[in-house]
Amino acid sequence: MRTKTEEMYATMRPWRLFFIVAAPGMINMFAMSIYSIFEGIFIGQILGEGAFAAVNIAMPLVFINFSLADLIGVGASAPISIALGKNEHDTANNIFSCSVIMIFLASVFMGSVMFIAAEPLSRMMGASDLLLDTAVRYLRTAALCSPLATIFFVMDNYLRISGFVKTSMVINIGCNLFTVVLLTFFLLGCGMDVVGSALATSISMCVCSVVAMIPFVARKALLKFVKPKFSFSMIKEIAACGSPVFLNNVSGRVTSILMNISLMTIGAETLGAGGGQTAVAVYAVLMYSSDLCWPLLYGIADSLAPALGFNWGAKNYGRVKGIVRCAYIGTAIIGLVSTSFLFFCPDLIASWFVNAEDVILLEVSTVAIRLFCFAYLFRWIGVTTQSYFSAIGKPLEATVISVATAFVFPILLLGALWSFGLDGIWFNFVGVNILTAILSVILLLKLTREINKKEKQPEGIEKSINL
Repeated sequence: MRTKTEEMYATMRPWRLFFIVAAPGMINMFAMSIYSIFEGIFIGQILGEGAFAAVNIAMPLVFINFSLADLIGVGASAPISIALGKNEHDTANNIFSCSVIMIFLASVFMGSVMFIAAEPLSRMMGASDLLLDTAVRYLRTAALCSPLATIFFVMDNYLRISGFVKTSMVINIGCNLFTVVLLTFFLLGCGMDVVGSALATSISMCVCSVVAMIPFVARKALLKFVKPKFSFSMIKEIAACGSPVFLNNVSGRVTSILMNISLMTIGAETLGAGGGQTAVAVYAVLMYSSDLCWPLLYGIADSLAPALGFNWGAKNYGRVKGIVRCAYIGTAIIGLVSTSFLFFCPDLIASWFVNAEDVILLEVSTVAIRLFCFAYLFRWIGVTTQSYFSAIGKPLEATVISVATAFVFPILLLGALWSFGLDGIWFNFVGVNILTAILSVILLLKLTREINKKEKQPEGIEKSINL
């Protein structure tokens, strides 16, 4: 017998499903990014350019740690949704239980590595002697809270699969409000530096990880904890389905490291003494600015993934096409709005993260945002397509998109645009997303032919609900 959540995935009209699932998903993902935005505002306005640059150098390692948890969490979500679509609840519960254990163990390992090797890792990422101590202290503070904090990022997937979309949204909003309170207390009340910032975000995520676990521990969710039964085939499937997101995140962080190293060189050549630190700080402004828009795109694509996986598992291809059409329309609108917002308000956005006294940083950041913003005219295509392939259990295509977007295209364009100096770095993001959009369209055409062929087969014909 189907649960209420399964019935919603199977029968609700696509646009109604979109507004019930994707709208809270957008708010949810944006809420998850708010802590990062506020952290950037606090560091930039209170601690200044040096701390801002140091945190940007340390941040790729922090996110690589989260990426390993995402590998397991996102990788488990697709087979869980497909299993539920096939009415295989025991399989879904076992994958869920095993994945939570794997996430915890992986986080303990990564946290230990980050803490012990903080100094050489920071140097490897381009930290100068001036920024090294600040970067190391931020990294080690985050590492101490890693085992529990990382669970917060992946429980969101399991809550949405179980139909707790609004609960997930409330938890994320609560997490960010708590983070802001702690940032205010540690940085303003206690006068702490970047350690206070790392503590604020880590403590709030740890608390909310515990809260997010309650529906599952109380056995009130669709997914339930069972005695785990690990198997090589299950781990292989999780790794395959999670590899696109993982490789995207890791490749992106490796690219960030190379960008930071390049910016130290180009910044010094373009802006003079101290220009490298300023250029890295501008890059940080761009990343924080992106957090205003990126979560809205990802929120739509990711929140509809369980419904896509469920209907793909049930062989209801007509509904798959209807749901994914809604996703593309929604992300296209967000992409256009994001570009407009960043283009017309670059000075306002830059002023949120940069102290008014840092005149050069403010001026360069404004120019960078206005160039960077055009990436969102195309970014929605790659984001939605990658999530689509991951949701229906096609990790190879999703991996190709993710690695190309996060590593191959940026590195190729880094060399091609080097002669344009800092403007070439900022425009790199636009070029990357144009190339990703072209690649995504090619792969989508191939998938469309496959679906059309399946629908023509007698056993593949399913009753679908039109828009």
